[in-house]
Amino acid sequence: MTTCSAPGKVYLFGEHAVVYGEPAVPCAIERRARVTVEPREDGRVRVDAADLSLDGFTVTWGESIDDRPDIDVPAPLVEAAMEYIEAAVAQARDAAGAPDAGFDIAVESAIPLGAGLGSSAAVVVAGIDAATRALGTELDAEAVARRAYRAEHEVQDGQASRADTYCSAMGGAVRVEGEDTRTIDAPALPFVVGYDGGAGDTGELVAGVRALREEHEFAADTVETVGDLTREGERLLGDADPDSEPDDALLADLGELMEFNHGLLSALGVSARSLDAMVWAAREAGARGAKLTGAGGGGCIVALDPDPGSQRALEFSTECEQAFRAELATEGVRVEEP
Repeated sequence: MTTCSAPGKVYLFGEHAVVYGEPAVPCAIERRARVTVEPREDGRVRVDAADLSLDGFTVTWGESIDDRPDIDVPAPLVEAAMEYIEAAVAQARDAAGAPDAGFDIAVESAIPLGAGLGSSAAVVVAGIDAATRALGTELDAEAVARRAYRAEHEVQDGQASRADTYCSAMGGAVRVEGEDTRTIDAPALPFVVGYDGGAGDTGELVAGVRALREEHEFAADTVETVGDLTREGERLLGDADPDSEPDDALLADLGELMEFNHGLLSALGVSARSLDAMVWAAREAGARGAKLTGAGGGGCIVALDPDPGSQRALEFSTECEQAFRAELATEGVRVEEP
């Protein structure tokens, strides 16, 4: 039995624009998915995913999930979750040279599914690492990231970026621009996350931005502007001391860029009333900056605030179901005690 975990993430800058080759800076946070894997000899895969939805689910399948499970959770949620797990299994089988390997898989996650915090990437990263180790093959974090990206790319019909999976595998802050992926030094930024209890449809939102970008030149310019502000944010992080607490000037400058980023994402049609309300609640309570994180349409916002004000304001906001402080996860995928 092998257990691995991987962190979720927030986007400091760059979601959606990263799909078009612009840079993005996601940061891993200490909200983790844990995947426990035990090989089985009959080639079947049994998944116990108690935390991937409100009710959780358990399902067993053979070589495919064409026979959909008859369980009491929304079908699209189950199908999406199982497709990611199946893709992770395929990558682990390929890496270990064991195409017929079967597994018992248990998934536990503190990351809301579909909320923009990288839940699918964390499950895929932890799943690949745990399954390959269970088969006697150890991959380094870079190799896990590459295989996890292939899995997400397959499930998302070629629309995935490397940002989520690379960040989850490597931990800390990372920079992704096309195929160029690297870790970057960053201080321990004071993240506060607000969650509206919902989830956007990533595929529909990405397709919507694509259509807008193809129809209107201003939308293409907006995407490029997101890339420009991301480069400025990366420069600010590069000038900071990663071993010291971020000072007020750095937080103010990063926060201003975050607010620009949120406005540009709103212009691209990927925000939501609940997200805008949480962003304003955090800002008015003293956050240095706040923006949606992830695909949008619902889910989460991230704020920079070393003080308790924005978290408290979010907790009292009618649009916010949950608010929490999120530390930067300096460690990516790792082996855990079962």
